[in-house]
Amino acid sequence: MKIATILGTRPEIIKMAPIIDEISRRDIDQIVLHTGQHYDEEMSDAFFRDLDIRTPDYNIHVGSGTHGKQTGLMMKGIEEILLDEKPDIVLVQGDTNAVLAAAMVASKLHIAIGHVEAGLRSFDMTMPEEVNRRVADVCSAMYFIPTIDSAINLLAEGYSRKNLIITGNTVVDACFRHLDIAKKRGIEEESLRELNIDEMDNILTLTMHRAENVDVKERVTDIIEALKELDDMNIIFPIHPRTKNTLEKFDLFDELNNLDHVHIIKPLGYLDFLQLTSASTLILTDSGGLQEEAITLSVPALTLRYNTERPETVTAGGNILVGSDKEAIVFNARKIIDDNEFADKMKNAVNPYGQGNSAKLTVDAIEDYYARGLLNIVAPEDIMTSFTRNMKNMDENISVEEFERKENSLVHMVFDGENMVFPTDDLNLNGMMISYDKRK
Repeated sequence: MKIATILGTRPEIIKMAPIIDEISRRDIDQIVLHTGQHYDEEMSDAFFRDLDIRTPDYNIHVGSGTHGKQTGLMMKGIEEILLDEKPDIVLVQGDTNAVLAAAMVASKLHIAIGHVEAGLRSFDMTMPEEVNRRVADVCSAMYFIPTIDSAINLLAEGYSRKNLIITGNTVVDACFRHLDIAKKRGIEEESLRELNIDEMDNILTLTMHRAENVDVKERVTDIIEALKELDDMNIIFPIHPRTKNTLEKFDLFDELNNLDHVHIIKPLGYLDFLQLTSASTLILTDSGGLQEEAITLSVPALTLRYNTERPETVTAGGNILVGSDKEAIVFNARKIIDDNEFADKMKNAVNPYGQGNSAKLTVDAIEDYYARGLLNIVAPEDIMTSFTRNMKNMDENISVEEFERKENSLVHMVFDGENMVFPTDDLNLNGMMISYDKRK
């Protein structure tokens, strides 16, 4: 078996590191393809060295550009490599343009796609990431899903439960793996070392990069006004170059930089950033991945968005959506600082993303699919020919697996009267309402 892992950005490298490790540990043939979407050496290549990950076998160096140009260049480069390497499965992670390009190319080449972190939904189609993740899910053969909520999203869209594998999120594996590396190495970035975070109280780590925030002057102004009021906190802001350019265009950079309690530093290497976030009292972010890392590190998060594809962090109690609302930002930040009981509740929120064995579960499932011949993509012989869609209130003790075998059917959705339930093989359906496809 040969596995191709395709990635292009910092979060993908971070989250796929445990899976790449696991594949290597099992001595499975693999190639790693880097699209070069993050073309800055500090934002990409250094991660492979710092995180002790094998150097990519290929880098197609697409660099930055419009969505169309970048995706097109990726598709061209990925197609050439996949035609030559002929992997049995292509792994993609998340919702980037690299995911979009790889999924479309591999599906047209009839190569199985495994989507790591599948099923996330913000339900905001103005987000490029939402389009990317939905397209990837349409193209995929295996879905490695972080939570039951994400699995329910896919069930509701008509995906077969047989291909949905709830693994937890590799962000947990990655945080545990990389924090160990970081602590052994110590802080390398001079600007962060000079701040002496070990001696600081009330650290607020700020990240802000999404266009819906930084490209809208009114929103970013409101966020800055909130930061001004949090003057008893040490706000550390590793600023993305694009964010800095936009703030300068709006004549807001100097205003923020001149605040004594705000420390603007250049982007950090991941290991330094991980040490910063783990030492923080609070994280204020518009990043999707950082919402996951925060709850894994037991650090309360306030998210500068009005929706999230990580709703489990909110439901669990470790994350609060505040958008760009000045009052909401200040109120919740103050509550975390001043109310120990409230802060402890957020810190102790149960991590919905698992215990750090996601990589193992992912590769276990791939080996199982390969052994059963399920990675072979061939045209089915009975597409939409002979089944009916049904709903039924169940009044007998019977498991999902037993019902499917008895009725020659496939269960899609299960409702227990209050919530949607994921239909595991051994789930007792008595008292449930189910939807299912029945073959004639």
